[in-house]
Amino acid sequence: MADNQKAEVFELNNGTMQVKVSNFGCTITSLYVPDKNGKLADVVLGFDSLEPYLKGAAPYFGCIVGRVANRIKDGKFTLNGIEYSLPINKPPNSLHGGHKGFDKVVWEVAEHKQGINPSITFKYHCHDGEEGYPGDVSVTATYTLTSSTTMRLDMEAVPENKATPISLAQHTYWNLAGHNSGNILDHSIQIWATHITPVDENTIPTGEIMPVKGTTFDFTTEKKIGSSIHEVPGLGYDHNYVLDCGDEKLDLKHAAKLKDPSSSRVLNLWTNAPGMQFYTANYVNGVVGKGGAVYEKHAGVCLETQGFPNAINKPNFPSVVVQPGEKYKHSMLFEFSLE
Repeated sequence: MADNQKAEVFELNNGTMQVKVSNFGCTITSLYVPDKNGKLADVVLGFDSLEPYLKGAAPYFGCIVGRVANRIKDGKFTLNGIEYSLPINKPPNSLHGGHKGFDKVVWEVAEHKQGINPSITFKYHCHDGEEGYPGDVSVTATYTLTSSTTMRLDMEAVPENKATPISLAQHTYWNLAGHNSGNILDHSIQIWATHITPVDENTIPTGEIMPVKGTTFDFTTEKKIGSSIHEVPGLGYDHNYVLDCGDEKLDLKHAAKLKDPSSSRVLNLWTNAPGMQFYTANYVNGVVGKGGAVYEKHAGVCLETQGFPNAINKPNFPSVVVQPGEKYKHSMLFEFSLE
């Protein structure tokens, strides 16, 4: 990391909602919102200090992942006639940008505003060849508290000299009952997607776009996460949903509505990304987090809006290639309420 930059934690607080975010990986380390009794709880999994994040102890808790989120098959792709090889950090694939993706670097703090709509903007300059990817890219990410219980994230990236795949995702693990309250199997979720991209034994999309109707993947109406999770091959949900049927707000599509019955907290998620990885923390196993809480399997749920996994190798998927001078834009709205 640059000599003049150290990993720190910054606060966004509007009196109702309090978010702590680090310039290390643009990581949300805590997010407090009230429950039905007005009681605040921290609803994201994480650690009390930055040290475990810096040491790589977090399974992508709270961070922004890139240059390309999710898996790239065999860590290889060809672009403009050149084959690129990426680090195989989740064998046999490359995952979330490689060994040292955007989640493991210190970003520059470009702006930090207090007040009624506090915000923080992070910047990162990614070099040609970094983690095997082509071209220099300038990236910015801005978190803003846009209302008393709403947070917006705007991510932008501009390739400077070469075409390159870009697909960023925000990888917070949510538990609306509180980060230390056990598993999320009692949460219910509705996902505005009538299709998923099914995967092979290495969790790589086959290229098929599969209807969810009549399957365990159908969350087109609100359903308890735990109700048929045992029918999912593998350890739980870890699938890309094709966001194809949500209503719109502020040019963003409704992606998901997550609800915890015990606290009555609700999270509505809106995005302009084409897909969303619905992941039920299947690989979390005895991670000691904030306040000594032990996070086990299904301790949180990730709603990673994104380009489709391995899209760079699947011509029928929406393209994630961005040309020099073009701008990649990805926004998310996290709207908390009570029900």
